[in-house]
Amino acid sequence: MSLTEAPMLSELRALAPLHARAQGIPAARCHALLSRIRTAHGDEADSWPVVWSRAGDALAARGRHLEAARHYALARFPYVDGPARERAQRLCVRSFDSWRSTYPGIGRTELELPPAAGRFAAWTAGLSRHAPRPLILVCGGIVSVKEQWAPLLARAAALGCAIAVTELPGVGENTLPYDAAAPAMVSALLDRLADRADVRRTHAVALSFGGHLALRAALTDRRLVGVSTVGAPVRHFFRDRDWHPGLPATTVHTLTRLTGRPPAELGEWALTADELARLTDLPVTYVAALRDDIVPLSDAAALARDPAARRRFLLVDDEHGAPANLGRIRPLLLGSALRGLGVHPVRRTALDAAAGLLGPRRGRVRT
Repeated sequence: MSLTEAPMLSELRALAPLHARAQGIPAARCHALLSRIRTAHGDEADSWPVVWSRAGDALAARGRHLEAARHYALARFPYVDGPARERAQRLCVRSFDSWRSTYPGIGRTELELPPAAGRFAAWTAGLSRHAPRPLILVCGGIVSVKEQWAPLLARAAALGCAIAVTELPGVGENTLPYDAAAPAMVSALLDRLADRADVRRTHAVALSFGGHLALRAALTDRRLVGVSTVGAPVRHFFRDRDWHPGLPATTVHTLTRLTGRPPAELGEWALTADELARLTDLPVTYVAALRDDIVPLSDAAALARDPAARRRFLLVDDEHGAPANLGRIRPLLLGSALRGLGVHPVRRTALDAAAGLLGPRRGRVRT
């Protein structure tokens, strides 16, 4: 597989229903739009970004801005590669901004890291100078924009926490380089929010490569008091060259585009044995999928190697990101964050019940 080739339409078609489901786009709607698409790239009427964008345009024209943002997010998937996807990215942010104007508590924070490294942004909720609350920091993976976290932002007041959602370097609005220094963005964001949130108690809900970023950030920033993740690469993903040939093309192309290097050349990103030992006291909730074709199960095992480590694991029969188990995974991650921050015990119990932790369950939770 050539690294200069773009992801094929067949693979994007296979991935779209998973990402549409995660954003609340009905399956029938997704199927109808996919049936109109003939090419994966470009700006023709039947191209991926144009079909999804036109659907977003129609929704935006009717004032359904959040739904429009979700369609634009699929239009720019998996990454911006030309004018059509760049337009979709821009309109995704604009539509989300229009939606959040109906929620006075949802704000926006922009940061620029010197020396001219780049800029990134975060949507925030629950911030207060008079009564700062502990912070839930949210970040997705290499194809996930921050706008997909709208429902969580809208629940900040009910959760009793401040919330900040952002993106990995190179994703969405984030123009920072995705390199070994990338975790510094976490500390920069906490510094910026320190006067409006109790950032000394920050729990990261960070998925896939976002989980890797959070774990790396926790090595140097002790304000991160816990991490909840799904399918985060830890060690073996970066070092196991026998694993790389089986990676989906979309993952290889996207990661290569963001980092400037193919996965096989990111070996130094692996957490070392010494670094894992330094994270022993960090509470981590990790969801692993049996059929994950991106991150090997051995990465979850790397976190479990030390019996003294504070870990909770859930193993599910699913694909990367556990898309078929979202109804269980979301409350599990959110409940873990509230538990780690020591807030809202009643809601934690309700979330545990929704995650199936108070009764029979299909997966396995190990503490």
